Amino acid sequence: MPSHPRLSIVVPFFNESLNVGHFFDRLLPVLAGQALSWEVICVNDGSRDDTLDRLIEAHRREPRITVIDLSRNFGKEPAMSAGLSHARGDAVIPMDADLQHPPELIPDFLAKWREGYDVVYAVRHQRTGQSLLSRLRAKAFYWLFDKLSDVPLPREVGDFRLLDRKVVDVINAMPERTRFMKGIFAWVGFRQIGIPYEQEERLYGESKWGVMKLLSFAFDGLVAFSDYPLRIWALVGSVISGFAFLYIVVRLIKTLVYGIDVPGYESIIVIMLFLGGVQLITLGIIGHYLGRVFNEVKGRPLFIVRSRIGGDDDEPSDRRPDGAA
Repeated sequence: MPSHPRLSIVVPFFNESLNVGHFFDRLLPVLAGQALSWEVICVNDGSRDDTLDRLIEAHRREPRITVIDLSRNFGKEPAMSAGLSHARGDAVIPMDADLQHPPELIPDFLAKWREGYDVVYAVRHQRTGQSLLSRLRAKAFYWLFDKLSDVPLPREVGDFRLLDRKVVDVINAMPERTRFMKGIFAWVGFRQIGIPYEQEERLYGESKWGVMKLLSFAFDGLVAFSDYPLRIWALVGSVISGFAFLYIVVRLIKTLVYGIDVPGYESIIVIMLFLGGVQLITLGIIGHYLGRVFNEVKGRPLFIVRSRIGGDDDEPSDRRPDGAA
């Protein structure tokens, strides 16, 4: 096995037992057809089925497959970060294990990389297997992200892309724990280009991303790349204060002209509930940002590796690159 592969494939796995064999059946022939050395970094993100056993069996058949077994389920973003931190290639390609990212696109990635591009990302022609409501939510998120953040996200682009070694080194050196990888890929800059592809249907199993999890992920992405949700409440407070001042003036004038009026119970309740709701929303936004600060200050590792099978060694790893264990 070459000590320094030219290409690394990084694949997070979480309860993907039924997809493991089919994934390698399509990936390995594509890699075998490339005139460069390669490795596959498989990150088992705390799977509860026999995904790990199948990955180990794949390693036994093909030693260039390395298995990184995390101590528990940390989530896709930390699992991808674990793979990037262990990837040794001059070019690194993160991709999903459900075959919605076609391995046959890898030669196109490499061709653009050889032309001098540092990041080559895959652009979905259309979202297959998703309802109209899901597609509308995605469009709304991209629109809102572009409005609130200084980092524009390419439309219909996921994690499937090629990263040059210098881009991977920059990402690995970033100390933040709560990661929105799509935003990070865009934020680092470098010379980037997109190539279109047809997203395939998921082969087996169901997506691990429910509606609430997607909404939480989207909100984390917005908070990670914009402080506008904090700043906007200063504007909202100013507008509310302005209306309150105008209301006071109106009440004073009405009192001077018509005399003292009987206070309205309904108007008092409405105003109190409205202002109380605004205050609670404001506190919630501030609390979310404070929670992120709390997580960063604790300095816990982004992920913990229980064992590493393949690559440089087959022993449990205590490697700690930039906050990772």
